[in-house]
Formats: sequence, C-alpha cells, structure tokens
Amino acid sequence: MSKAQFPAKLAPLFTPSRYKVVKGGRGGAKSWGVARALLIKGAKQRLRILCCREVQKSIKDSVHKLLKDQIELLGLGAQYDVLRDEIRGKNGTEFLFAGLSDLTAESIKSFESIDIVWVEEAQSVSNNSWVILIPTIRKAGSEIWLTMNIILVTDATYVRFIENTPPNTIIIGINWRDNPWLSKELEDERLHCKATESEEEYNHIWEGHPRITLAGAIYAREVAAMIREGRYAPCPYDPRLKVHTIWDMGFGDAMAIGLVQKARSEVRYIAYLEGSYKKTDEWAVELNAMKLNWGYDYLPFDAFSHDRRSGSNDYKILKSFGRKVKPEGEAVPKAAPEFGIRVARGMLARTVLNKGGQGIDRLMEVLKRYKRVIHKQTNEPGKPLHDEFSHGADMVRHTAMVESKLTNEDDWRESAQRLPQFRPIDSSMGALG
Repeated sequence: MSKAQFPAKLAPLFTPSRYKVVKGGRGGAKSWGVARALLIKGAKQRLRILCCREVQKSIKDSVHKLLKDQIELLGLGAQYDVLRDEIRGKNGTEFLFAGLSDLTAESIKSFESIDIVWVEEAQSVSNNSWVILIPTIRKAGSEIWLTMNIILVTDATYVRFIENTPPNTIIIGINWRDNPWLSKELEDERLHCKATESEEEYNHIWEGHPRITLAGAIYAREVAAMIREGRYAPCPYDPRLKVHTIWDMGFGDAMAIGLVQKARSEVRYIAYLEGSYKKTDEWAVELNAMKLNWGYDYLPFDAFSHDRRSGSNDYKILKSFGRKVKPEGEAVPKAAPEFGIRVARGMLARTVLNKGGQGIDRLMEVLKRYKRVIHKQTNEPGKPLHDEFSHGADMVRHTAMVESKLTNEDDWRESAQRLPQFRPIDSSMGALG
C-alpha cells in the first residue's frame, strides 16, 4: 500500500468515538477521506462496515464505485475483492450497502454485528431512519460515521447531531480550503460559482452553510424576506382582533388550519394546526377549547360536498358546534393553484409568523420546503409537489384568496339576527299585525 494522503482535518477519523460527523461544502474531500480511512482500517483488522444512504435503488446509487476507485489509488487491490454488490477483504472485512428508507425494524436485524456504519449524504436521512438504525448498531465499540452538507438547520440529521450533539461525538468541519489537493478544475468551478451565484448559494455549496429554504422552494424569496425583516418573530394573540381560521381539508391526508389575525394590512398567523386521521368534530372541539375572540371559519369548496353515508359535510359539522362558518358562496373561491400562489406571494410580503406559537415552527417548515415537481428528462420545474408540506401551503394559498374578507367586525347579518325583534307601531291602531 502506498502512503495514504489525508487532509489534516480528517485525522480524528482514526480516534475511537461513537459518532463522527464530517460536514462541509464541496471540495473538502469528505467522502474521499472517509472512504480511504475505512479501507485502511478494514485492511488492518477484520471489520463489518455498512455503507448506506437514505435512498439506494441500486448499487450505482451507493459509494461502491468510490471505494473501488480508492482501493486502486491506495494500492490495496491485493487485499480486497470487489464484487458486484459488496466488497470483501482477504482478512474477512466486509463492506455492505443498503438504503435506509427500505429498512424496517425486522430487516435491519441482520446488521446488528456491524462495526462501523458510514451514512453518506446524511443531511437527507429522515428521523424515522435514524430511529430504526441507531439502536441496531449496538456492538461494543461500534461507530456511526456521517458525511453531510447541511441543507436546513431544521433537518432531522442537523437537529440530532449538531443542535443536540450526542455524547462521544467528533464533529469535523471541512471545506475546499482544507483540501491541499484541490484540483485546478475544482478551484475554477468554485471561483465561477462565487462570481455568478448569490452569496447564499455560494456559501451553501462551497462553505457548507445551511440554506434558508430548500433549493427550488416556491416561497424562497418570501421566506428569506420574512426572516430578514424580522417578521418571523413572537407576535402573540391580540384579544382586540378577531381570530379567523382558514382550512385545507383532509383526513388520511393532513388537515391544515391556520389561525389568523388581521391588523390593518398585516396578516398574522398566531397558531397553526395540522394532523391526519382526526375528524372535523374533533378539530371543532379543539378550537372551541381555545376561548379566543373568534371571527369566521373559511373553508375550501370540498368542505361543502355532501357525504352520502353521513348525510352531512364539514360545513354542517362545524356549524353544529357553534362555529361561525362562512357559507359556500363566501368560502375560499375556486382558483387555479398558480393564481393562488401569485396572490399568496403578495400576501406573504405583509405576513408575520408568531414564532414560538402553537405549530408555527411547522408552518415555517412548510413555507421553506414547498416546492415543484422537477421533470426527470428536462430538469424543468412543473406543478407544485403534493407531499407532506403541500397541505399547509394550500392553507396559506387559501388565506390569500380570502384575505380581503378578514375583518375585525361581525357580519352585519349576524348582528341583525341578535337584535331584539320589535313589531312596527301604527300611531292610531297600535301594533301592526
């Protein structure tokens, strides 16, 4: 084996530790260095090493080729056999490959005797995958290595390993400037990016800084402006203002409900409710328990559809719980999603999110992550993606469509119904019949 070269910052990879997190931007040789470290360790002693990522549809999606290339560069060909789906050392070392999203609590049991797990592109790993993986890697002295370029500070991996760092964790930050073998081609690419991309994009790609929003997010500019201008900040309930609710209906899909107050032209989300498999009457009970200065409930068109089994609909159910629900003619109007998105962009420029309020962090996540479908062949953005974030985004769009109706006055028709009913009087004959 030739003498292996490493960036000095990656030396802690050879220090025992339960977790090793290698984070940074492009050109830092994160994956290159980890691959070399694992191959060297595996050549010196028998190890079972699991190389994984969140999604691996085929071996081509894995680090199999990277490891193969490094075996050749390190002159370790005599010590490793590179097979189609795994790599085996002459001393019994094994490199295995798997996609975490495909694993279950049962299927992962085969990995209980793993010595080292390398999670590539760890920023994309879901919390559910971590919950399944970590307890399984229980062998004495076992380690979990992560290579990652942070996307959002609210990502499950960031929260778990950076914000709430577990004990016995080594965190290594490494970027292009820490790589003494950075090629001229890569340096030219970096300089071009710095000259042509926004500062935020450059810092994310090359310096490893987190993004404000997900790449391609529909409301990226609006969210960035909201944060920059201090409109994602505590803005608690004002009892002098009406609280209106705006709904996106769901049962198996998530129900999304925004609690909104309007102060002149400013739209304030004071709370946000979201959940699946919860019936409309349950949501009504939860809302009524809040004892707020309620305005009106604004529902989309599908809330007025007649259910043949129950003989009712969401509108009737909410009315039966004493909610002040706008009738179908005054509900959220039907409109093409793209039109609603344009209207929502204008509203978001005047919107405040009550940071710290119930569900508001989740609503900010929705706005950060709501994005479009990307066409696989043309790489062009298409219609909005229907996923776990689209329900809250639809609620925001619905808010924009009824924003002009969100007043702090009662509907005059309801006020008139509450007035005492007097019969008209005739001066000569008394009460007119």
